[in-house]
Amino acid sequence: MTTTLITGANKGLGFETARRLIAAGHTVYVGSRDAERGRRAAERLGARTVLIDVTDDASVAAAAKAIEADGGLDVLINNAGVEAREPDGGVAGAAEVTADAMRSVFETNVFGVVRVTHAFLPLLLRSAAPVVVNVSSGLASLTRVTTPDTPTYAYPGVAYPASKTAVNMVTVQYAKAFPQMRINAVEPGYTATDLNRHTGIQTVEEGAEIIVRMAQVGPDGPTGGFFDAEGTLPW
Repeated sequence: MTTTLITGANKGLGFETARRLIAAGHTVYVGSRDAERGRRAAERLGARTVLIDVTDDASVAAAAKAIEADGGLDVLINNAGVEAREPDGGVAGAAEVTADAMRSVFETNVFGVVRVTHAFLPLLLRSAAPVVVNVSSGLASLTRVTTPDTPTYAYPGVAYPASKTAVNMVTVQYAKAFPQMRINAVEPGYTATDLNRHTGIQTVEEGAEIIVRMAQVGPDGPTGGFFDAEGTLPW
C-alpha cells in the first residue's frame, strides 16, 4: 500500500490529484490548513485528513508526527501555493511588487516546500520507493519566459514565477542529494483554479495528469527533472 500526502488538497488540483491516486490504490492524506475544509474534502474522497499549514513549523512538525504514528509515508506532493495579487485582482508586476509581497509568496511556495520536505524526509527515507513531486509552473522556465511572442513571455508577474524557479532549483538539489528517491518538479499547465481566479484554460482533470503520473514513478523512473504532460520542459 502506497501512502501519499498532498498539501493544499482540499480543493483544485490537490483535490483532483487525491481523487485519482485513491482510485489507483493509494492511501491519501488530504493536507489542509483549515481543519473543517480538510475534513469535508477527505469525506468526499474517502481519504484521510491532516492539518498542515506549510508556513508554520509547529503545524508541519505535528503533521509529520501524526502521519508517522499512522505508519509512515511513501509519496509527498508539495502542491500548496499562492500568488501575489493587487487589490484589483491583477498580478503584481515589476513596478508594483514589493519585498513584503515577494516574501509572502516565497513563504508558501518555496520555504513551505523546504519546510515540509525536511520534516518528512525521515519518513520518506524509510520507504521502499520514496517519491516527491513539487508542483511548479511553466512560468518557472527561464527559457520560456525569455521567448518573445509567447503567453509565458507576456506574463507580467514577478513573485510567483521567481518562487517557482526557486522550487525547480530546490528540486534539483534534493534529487542530487537523495539519489534513492524520485524527486521531480511538474507543470500542470494553465488550469482553472482559485489561484488564477478560474481564468485557466484547462480543467483540473487535465492539470492533475502530470502530478498523478509523477507521483507513481517507480525506482527506475526519472529524478531531478521538470515535466509537463507532454514531456521534459526547458529550465
